[in-house]
Amino acid sequence: MEEQSKNKKIYTPKQAKLKAESYCAYQERSQQEVRDKLYGWGLHHDEVEDVISELITDNFLNEERFAIAYAQGKLRMKGWGKIKIKHHLKNKRVSDPLIRIALNALDIDEYIGILKTIIDKKAGKDLSKLSMLEKNKLIRHVLGKGFEQELIYGYILHGKT
Repeated sequence: MEEQSKNKKIYTPKQAKLKAESYCAYQERSQQEVRDKLYGWGLHHDEVEDVISELITDNFLNEERFAIAYAQGKLRMKGWGKIKIKHHLKNKRVSDPLIRIALNALDIDEYIGILKTIIDKKAGKDLSKLSMLEKNKLIRHVLGKGFEQELIYGYILHGKT
């Protein structure tokens, strides 16, 4: 373990900023992700905050843009619902107002469509032919994906959302 930390390259603030710009240009990042990277590169608190400020000023780092991209990506790629997305954004230390903006930016028709696709695919047959036990199992699965209980019950039990 000590050998790894000895071999880790330490960057100057200027080098770290260039590396962080590249890191942020590759994909949207949260401030906390970048902050963790900068600390990992050997920068101290004041240097980290200076680099973060410069990245924000130069538009390499934008928390709102990150939150929206993250929410849309997780919905489309992983089939996550709003509850799970919100939880993960909180873990990335995104503020509550930005989380609300990101969740409101999700297209509701696409959201419902993905929910229905997940349910239909998991059910494997007509929902009306499922036993209560099968419906309960299906509901637990979709709740685990982070979708809202009302939407799930509405579709599985009543056929509408």
